[in-house]
Amino acid sequence: MPFARGWGQTHSRPKTSIFRSEIMSLVQLYIPSDVARFTVAQLGEMGLLQFRDLNGEVSAFQRSFVNDVRRFDEIERKLRYLRTQIERSDVDIYDFLNEEFVTASRGPRDIDDMEDKINAHEDRVLKLTAAYKNLQLKHLELVENKHVLQEVSSLFSEIAGRQQATSATSGASGADGQDNVPLLGRADSLSRRSIGSLDAARAGETGYDVETGGAVVGHDINVGFITGVVPRDRISTLERVLWRSLRGNMFLNYVDIEEPISDPKHDEPVYKSAFIVFAHGESLRDRATKISEALGATLYHVDSNAERRQEELIDTMSRLDDLQQILENNNAARINELTGVSEQINTWFTVVRKEKAIYHTLNLLNYDDNRNCLIAEGWCATNDIPAIQTALHLATEDAGSNVPTVLHELRTTKEPPTFVRTNRFTDGFQNIVDAYGVPKAGEVNPGLFTCITFPFLFALMFGDLGHGFLMTLCAALLCIYEKKLSWLAKDESFRMFYTGRYIVLLMGIFSMFTGLLYNDIFSRALSLFASGWQWPTDQGGEGVTVEATKLSHTYPIGIDPAWHHAGNSLLFTNSYKMKMSIVLGIIHMTLGICLQVPNALYFKKRINIVHVFVPQIIFLFSIFGYLVFAIIFKWCTDWYARDASGQLTHISPPSLLNMLIYMFLSPGSVNESEKMFRGQAVLQTFLLLLALVCVPWMLLVKPLIMRREHQKIISEGYGRISSHVRVSSEDDGPGGAIVVAEQEEMEEDDFDFADIMINQSIHTIEFCLNSISNTASYLRLWALSLAHAQLSEVLWTMTFLPTLKMSGAMQPIAIFCGFAIWFVLTFSILIGMEGLSAFLHALRLHWVEFNNKFYDGTGTKFEPFSFRMVLDEAEE
Repeated sequence: MPFARGWGQTHSRPKTSIFRSEIMSLVQLYIPSDVARFTVAQLGEMGLLQFRDLNGEVSAFQRSFVNDVRRFDEIERKLRYLRTQIERSDVDIYDFLNEEFVTASRGPRDIDDMEDKINAHEDRVLKLTAAYKNLQLKHLELVENKHVLQEVSSLFSEIAGRQQATSATSGASGADGQDNVPLLGRADSLSRRSIGSLDAARAGETGYDVETGGAVVGHDINVGFITGVVPRDRISTLERVLWRSLRGNMFLNYVDIEEPISDPKHDEPVYKSAFIVFAHGESLRDRATKISEALGATLYHVDSNAERRQEELIDTMSRLDDLQQILENNNAARINELTGVSEQINTWFTVVRKEKAIYHTLNLLNYDDNRNCLIAEGWCATNDIPAIQTALHLATEDAGSNVPTVLHELRTTKEPPTFVRTNRFTDGFQNIVDAYGVPKAGEVNPGLFTCITFPFLFALMFGDLGHGFLMTLCAALLCIYEKKLSWLAKDESFRMFYTGRYIVLLMGIFSMFTGLLYNDIFSRALSLFASGWQWPTDQGGEGVTVEATKLSHTYPIGIDPAWHHAGNSLLFTNSYKMKMSIVLGIIHMTLGICLQVPNALYFKKRINIVHVFVPQIIFLFSIFGYLVFAIIFKWCTDWYARDASGQLTHISPPSLLNMLIYMFLSPGSVNESEKMFRGQAVLQTFLLLLALVCVPWMLLVKPLIMRREHQKIISEGYGRISSHVRVSSEDDGPGGAIVVAEQEEMEEDDFDFADIMINQSIHTIEFCLNSISNTASYLRLWALSLAHAQLSEVLWTMTFLPTLKMSGAMQPIAIFCGFAIWFVLTFSILIGMEGLSAFLHALRLHWVEFNNKFYDGTGTKFEPFSFRMVLDEAEE
């Protein structure tokens, strides 16, 4: 296991490179209690130290600073409440941030003053909000009471009018004195918004005075009413339930209130209806009251006397006007209060989150009673130790203390976290690598090579000069105006494109390059130079096949544009791109295998060079390296050259696929029609035997050597190694910090030959099989390139090209519409969907075909304590 580098070992600073992660140091800090908060604050501003939890056995509720964390949790809750009130009141939140207060060293008095201000604002807002809600409830009650009074008065007037008309009709109808009119008017004259059928009573038995008592006074009948307001969507339910519960012994009339009523219990205005229910008997009215309240109705008392109702209505209208004025004044006071809060709330949120993070970090530290200090341990980059010492010195000055923080650096066998120093350009590529797995400390970082190989492999599948230009243009705008467009990083839909803008930029540039090589620009040929082929001018016609003549010169770069017009263009480009994919795939995998060498040298495992790297590279080159040689040899040979007598100097070009198959099926023999050069059979036999020898070499040699070395160690009496060495160098840093190196206990891992053998067998079988499958996997470069070119050709032919062949007055309109359709489909399908597909395939080639040749990716990412990361997580 590698050692984390000790600061006491050397005075020279290691070089920073993306090729490997930063050399890390485990440091120990002795922080005086009165300086602790200032020290953690300074380290949080710099974001250079990842603290270790020294209180892992202590629960979160038993740690020293849990009360401080709760205090700032409570303050943050109050700020969230204030922000919620601001948003509900449609008050704009200022983006203003008091940088002086946020970044400056804040003492306990500053925090107390801020907390007092927040408490005062919250108390005032709570009181104003509570008063506002109470006023709204009173306003709601008055509004509903007003509508009930209006509708009940209207209903009583209607009933009185019907009774007078009915009485006049009854007096002239007969001499028997019988009155068969229903209690509240004839059934056929009732409102369509009413139900009920109080049994008709005889005129001699029943009388009703709508102005005096509101009750029917007769021999044995007593009719009363209840009034109220209910949500409009529940009025039908109320009708049915009352009808069934009272068995039809009721009369209900309701009127929809036209304007919606603002209900404080609901976020949106509610449409309601005013209703009145007549029932005889106290028990039925009580039952109707309970049913109405259960369905959410609000009941109001309405006097049966018309004059009193009118007085009550006038009084209600007057109180509504007064209450509306009070509501407006209260709301204005709330808005003024919340506006003052909105100017400072972002600053307060930032400070509170920083302070809470400080005390969360302090809970990771261990308290030393004897020294009255806090002990901290953490990982940092060795290059950043001077900057940390400077931060410790500044924290001591801010606290006004004379006792400096002491820094000890520990030499340890613990696996350090991985810190790869990146910038805006390399960060996106490193994220691609980290998504597969974080590199171990000291392991070769694939991110360096991904910066070039990833956009290049993407471009091989997406090669088109026009499409690449559009992609480059979009990415360039994101890069040039990245500060103005930084809001895109907060949007989930565009965050991926914004953070990967430099990846997209390189993908577009490389796509333009490969598009130039393919001679494709929106599926059209680009004739920059004179073609190396000439079509006959005196032959041809529809249905006639002609053959182009090869000229003495060759097209300088890329595919000759003449191939775009050839009938066998697809056959040529298929063969060309397929072989190109195999060649580039073998080169890519070879690079991955070769990167085992720097890993083995760094971790001092030279056995991996001789008995892993060498047999693997020989195995790969014996089979697929020979295939690459055959491809290049076939490209460089003119198979149709003729001698002076006009005879072909070579046999027809051989099939390389058949050659590779029969290399295994019939080693040592090559068909004369498939032979490319003399001695081919002998060479193929030698390479096949060499590949077979490499299999047991990879499988057995390394485990047996490790077993022999382990037995030698045991025979010499070495068991577990344990030592404790202290090397002190009295180099005082800026804050008087002492740099010390300590050796911790080391233990040798248990050796298990069976596990090692099984592991080596798995790796050997995986490599041999993956050499074949991974090589075939690179054919996706050919397949997607072909699909992209053909789809581009189809879009051009079916959408835009027909409009160019039109004639007449409608041609300009047709061209405009055709171009619009072609451009939208090109951008959405070819650049959007095809680009995403090529991106995912390039990602797979790096994760599976490239990384598994040398990359473990079992490290842990370096996550320093940083206020910037804390605030970013809070925003998300």
